[in-house]
Amino acid sequence: MGAGHAHRLYRHGHSAVHALPPHCKLAAAFAFVVVVVSTPREAVWAFGAYALLLGAVAAAARVPAGFLLRRLLIEIPFVAFAVLMPFVAEGERVEVWGLSLSVSGLWGAWNVLAKGTLGVAASVLLASTTELRALLLGLQRLKLPPLLVQIASFMIRYGDVITGELRRMSIARRSRGFEARGIRHWGVLAKTAGALFIRSYERGERVYLAMVSRGYTGSMPVIDEVVATRTQWAHAAALPVTALAVCLMGWTL
Repeated sequence: MGAGHAHRLYRHGHSAVHALPPHCKLAAAFAFVVVVVSTPREAVWAFGAYALLLGAVAAAARVPAGFLLRRLLIEIPFVAFAVLMPFVAEGERVEVWGLSLSVSGLWGAWNVLAKGTLGVAASVLLASTTELRALLLGLQRLKLPPLLVQIASFMIRYGDVITGELRRMSIARRSRGFEARGIRHWGVLAKTAGALFIRSYERGERVYLAMVSRGYTGSMPVIDEVVATRTQWAHAAALPVTALAVCLMGWTL
């Protein structure tokens, strides 16, 4: 349990971005997203500048464009919502390729797509250059409530455990000739879900008792003290500070 826990989004590397302390990258990513959200939607050029900034970070981190684009597919549900906005929104209408679209809906769709895509891209870059355990240490360093950090840590660590348990149960069903083909098999799947819940609950109790027997009192010990120098903070601040300059120009021009 004390070992590192890699996740699929992480891409191993030795770039300057990888070397930055996790709390610096977390603060920089959060500040960047806040700046992007604060930018007026009419400043279309500003969002292009933000994309270039993220591209520069990806290049510095040696994260391939294909890797980044594949991870951006997670926002497809939001894209679908944004596509519907010009059709359902009210107000002034405009003809585009023979379709009657709402002007406010078009601006709203652009706002969601541009800001959402940039926010997801920043999050993907953060996850691609920071190990999961380091992210949790960074949150702890930023003084996030310890209980929330512990909940996130246990959720991440036991997510794979529960997934593995579900996979073994699925293999056991198939080895006995079971294959879900219709509504009449829903009862078996419901029993599987119930058994998985009971097993997970019992496992959680055993783990908690083991932790208490080893001196757990509600807080996890800090094994690695993550610190950052002024130079590292300055490097991490380059992205949000540059983005802030772009945002201010977007409001004034």
